[in-house]
Amino acid sequence: MLRFTLYLLPALASAVTYDQIRPILAERCAGCHQTGEIGPMPLTTYQQARPWAKAIKQAVLKRTMPPWHADAESSQRIHNSRRLSDGEVNQLVAWVDAGAKEGKPTAPIPSAKQDARWTWGKPDFVVRIPGYEVPASGTLRYTFLVTGTDLPEDRWISAAEWKIDQRAVVHHINAFIRPPGSSYVATAPKGQLYVASGAERSFRHPNEREIDRRELLVGYEPGYRPVAWGPRQAKLLKKGSDIVFEIHFTANGKAVVDHSELGIYFAKQPPEERLVTITPADSKLAIPPGDPNYRSFVWAELQADAKLVSLQPHMHLRGKAYRIEAVYPDGRRDLLIDVPRYDFNWQTTYFLKEPLKLPKGAKLECTGWFDNSANNPANPDPAKTIYWGDQSWEEMNVGFMEIAFDRRGDGDIVKLSDTTRPADSSKPLVNE
Repeated sequence: MLRFTLYLLPALASAVTYDQIRPILAERCAGCHQTGEIGPMPLTTYQQARPWAKAIKQAVLKRTMPPWHADAESSQRIHNSRRLSDGEVNQLVAWVDAGAKEGKPTAPIPSAKQDARWTWGKPDFVVRIPGYEVPASGTLRYTFLVTGTDLPEDRWISAAEWKIDQRAVVHHINAFIRPPGSSYVATAPKGQLYVASGAERSFRHPNEREIDRRELLVGYEPGYRPVAWGPRQAKLLKKGSDIVFEIHFTANGKAVVDHSELGIYFAKQPPEERLVTITPADSKLAIPPGDPNYRSFVWAELQADAKLVSLQPHMHLRGKAYRIEAVYPDGRRDLLIDVPRYDFNWQTTYFLKEPLKLPKGAKLECTGWFDNSANNPANPDPAKTIYWGDQSWEEMNVGFMEIAFDRRGDGDIVKLSDTTRPADSSKPLVNE
């Protein structure tokens, strides 16, 4: 029986043609590998994919493509995993080994421009960037766009989705809910692209709570894919609130004009649970020159029972590895996500298959490791001490996490760490 099975394998490989593996490329690859996207080459036709056949085989066998940086164990609890199945890997490899033949002629895989529909239908409210001119070169500062909602009453947002126009130049765009009376870029005019000064951005009212200043609605960065929240969960948009875009583009040698959009969907009725985004961050970063494994640690402590919905590590070019752990009041630890090979060029929001129930007093601990040595090929300058900053050659450690709780509760649900550097964790880093 074993001989018979091995004998059939070459025949199976010879039967695999492009028209059979095209659905895999359409589902897993073409979203990024198309004109205007972040993939270095388009893969929307047989003629485009054929010259890259051997590279595709190598990438899927090494599992460097599609990009997925969480380890295998923690990936099991994530429902938006891009990890190829063994069957998909085998199909792609068989196609290459059989000569990467075309088979039946097929139509090109539709690009985002050809199929620019909203995932959940027409949004109830759309915010559009009014033509951001991205130059071919130069350093671009954070730019803000404030849009009033003019709603007659509080509304609940059940979903929000980005439709990005010029993906190749977008570093990130964050959309914040700014409640009435907030200090957040309060001097920015509405309806205009505005570069706020550092003082304007950092100003806040005395004793102003973060939830009363701003709340992250949804962010876009390379790797973003729209994912719906739970059916009984939503984010609160108070009457009189504004939507504030924090926009950061990166010049890539070609001048373009961006008209990206954000679509917002309102819930038909109040949800059972309110969603908020918490952002423990280490603003006191000071990474020494040449340090190959600098460790930065921040945490958020729950002030009420809640559920963890999603997690997203965020660092810049020196980012090396990242872990987020839950620590329960009894001392029990739960490793939620382990990213042993962080990649700034592809940042993932990890959505849990089942929201994790956490009691009051539980901590969410976020540990990032940075490589500021000459051995890091992405390091702009290993001779400098690196501090917190907006630009890619500076650094950040932010643990973006969405949590859900009873909608009648106070949104000020976490206490954040003071960003002091802790002693080394007792659990060794995977790639130390």
